[in-house]
Amino acid sequence: MQPLNPRNLILNTDSYKASHFAQFPKGMTFGSWYIESRGGESNFVRFFGLQAFLMEYLAPGVSPQDVEEAQAVFQAHGLPFPYEGWMYIARELEGRLPIRIRAVPEGLVVPVHNPLVIIESTDPKVPWLPGWLETALLRAVWYPTTVCTVSWEIRNLIREYLEKTADDPEAELPFKLHDFGARGVSSLESAGLGGMAHLVNFQGTDTVTALIYARNYYGAQMAGYSIPAMEHSTVTSFGREGEAQAYRQMIETFGQPGALFAMVVDSYNREQAVGQIIGQELRDLIVRSGATAVIRPDSGDPPYVVLRTVQTLEAHFGATLNRKGYKVLKGVRVIQGDGINKHTIGKILFLLEQWGYSASNVAFGMGGALLQHPHRDTQKFAQKLHLVTVDGQTYGVSKSPIDDHGKASKKGRLDVIQDERGIRTVELEGPTPHPKSILQTVFENGAILKRYTWEEVRANG
Repeated sequence: MQPLNPRNLILNTDSYKASHFAQFPKGMTFGSWYIESRGGESNFVRFFGLQAFLMEYLAPGVSPQDVEEAQAVFQAHGLPFPYEGWMYIARELEGRLPIRIRAVPEGLVVPVHNPLVIIESTDPKVPWLPGWLETALLRAVWYPTTVCTVSWEIRNLIREYLEKTADDPEAELPFKLHDFGARGVSSLESAGLGGMAHLVNFQGTDTVTALIYARNYYGAQMAGYSIPAMEHSTVTSFGREGEAQAYRQMIETFGQPGALFAMVVDSYNREQAVGQIIGQELRDLIVRSGATAVIRPDSGDPPYVVLRTVQTLEAHFGATLNRKGYKVLKGVRVIQGDGINKHTIGKILFLLEQWGYSASNVAFGMGGALLQHPHRDTQKFAQKLHLVTVDGQTYGVSKSPIDDHGKASKKGRLDVIQDERGIRTVELEGPTPHPKSILQTVFENGAILKRYTWEEVRANG
């Protein structure tokens, strides 16, 4: 049996798309669709990730071999297939996709209910093409944008507490949320896209694939950083009776002046590990090293274990008052990497503030809740047709379900502008873009016309 090409763009779709070419009006020569967040858990989204999709999937185009393969698949699958249309693209257009994609700048924070991407056909022979690409394009937009939005909201939350309780909030903020999610996602590509999306907002990660993606698609020399850190196996390999030796070896190996290293302390008894082994037996070794030991308590109720760990460390290492009157631990910090999401982070920071501790004392590691829990309806992403030309007449189209007004779509010639009222959507009378439009043509007829650097993406927020 001949294996199929998993990179065949024509097969990167839903089955029912294969028959849609025969369902549009016979005289249709143009179609335009838009992608937006129709609401969801946040009132804003931080748009990100389209460029990676353009480079990886759209720019290579399609070949006659792709078309032949796709026809065989869909025929065996029990569906019709627009063979002539796809072969026209593969041969006469040399594989270059006859579409135009306009999008808001990557990294920009945009209110929901505004188009982020508009994709339109540029060849009257294949006006259905943007609709065929919906499955792949929508997925390419909603996932990294949603992860980027989740990370961005947490960044704003942590900044709020740092501004109240820390002396230098902007210096600390980039390393307050660390990506622990690589092993918890459904694919390598999810790790790369989601991990990269997180790094738009922060600089801490253990998802190595994210570094590769950020360099390959946005030119980032090094998008994120990490530190030496223990896992449970490097503690339990010493046996229960050797727990102290595991920590001692970690301190002696990585405890250089100015360095940071992390020690997980819940392999057995967290209270004993923090209060007796680290706080007493190894205290002087940590202090003499000149390094900052980051203690990871993990197991248990996150707000309680973080506060308890901070209090225990203060009892043994001491704390100073910063300029804002909050306590900062001497030579040690805490990172919580279990049970972390936006809500538990808020509870932890609130509890620390109430007990007089600066947010400087704690950082967070976030895994599944960052890269795997987001889904398309977290921000209610959708792609909808809004403009067609049929028999020479161009008109707007939309849906308006009587049972769900939240699914009503936009129609007409759309543009997204930014003025004194902020970012908003307007309907145009003609094809000329609005003078205050923020949509940029990023892809047209097989070519990428606009590429963002990593620095530009981060600065756009």
